[in-house]
Amino acid sequence: MSAAIDFYFDFSSPYGFLAAQKIEALARKYGRAVDWHPVLLGVIFKETAMAPLTEIPLKGDYSRRDFARSARFHGIDFRMPSKFPIPSQAPARIVLWLKGRDPAFAVRVAKALYRAYFLGDVDISDPEQAIAVAVKEGVNANEARTAIAEPAVKEQLKREVEQAMARGVFGSPYIIVDGEPFWGVDRFEQIERWLATGPF
Repeated sequence: MSAAIDFYFDFSSPYGFLAAQKIEALARKYGRAVDWHPVLLGVIFKETAMAPLTEIPLKGDYSRRDFARSARFHGIDFRMPSKFPIPSQAPARIVLWLKGRDPAFAVRVAKALYRAYFLGDVDISDPEQAIAVAVKEGVNANEARTAIAEPAVKEQLKREVEQAMARGVFGSPYIIVDGEPFWGVDRFEQIERWLATGPF
C-alpha cells in the first residue's frame, strides 16, 4: 500500500475544517490512509511572523467572505463561530492522546470537535466544552480531562508542532503526499491529480 497522506490541521482553521470533511474520501479513492496531525497555528505564526487572516487589514473581510464561499463551493455546511480565532490546545491534546490509543477513533472525535466549533458555535478552546463534545463520541470524561493536563501529552503536542515546522508546515490545512507539500483546501484538485497520476 502507498504511503499515508499527512494531514496537518488546526481546530481554529476554517479551511482546515473544510479539508477535514474531504480528505478521508479523497484518500480512500486512491487507496491511501490519512495520518491526522493536530498542530497549533498560534505557535507556528509566532515562528513565521504571520497572523490569522481575519486580523490582517484588507485580507480580513475578504477571508471571512471566502470561508463561506469556499464552503458553498465544496457543498459543506459552515458558520463562522462567534469566537474566532481560538487557542486550540485542548482539542488538539484530546485528539493526540486518542491517536495513541486508536487512530480511527481519534479521527472521529476530531471531526466531531470541528463540527461543534464550525457548525454548533461551541467554544472548544474551553477544555470542559471540548471534553463534552468528545464524551458524546464515547470518550471517558475523566480520562480526557487527565489527558489535557498531562505533561506527557503537552510535550507530545509540542513535539508534533516542532516536527511539523521542521517539515515546512506553516498553515492549515497543510497536506504532504509522497513528500510533496500542498497548502490549502484549494489545492485539492492538485492533490487528486498527484494521487491519480503521480508527480507533475
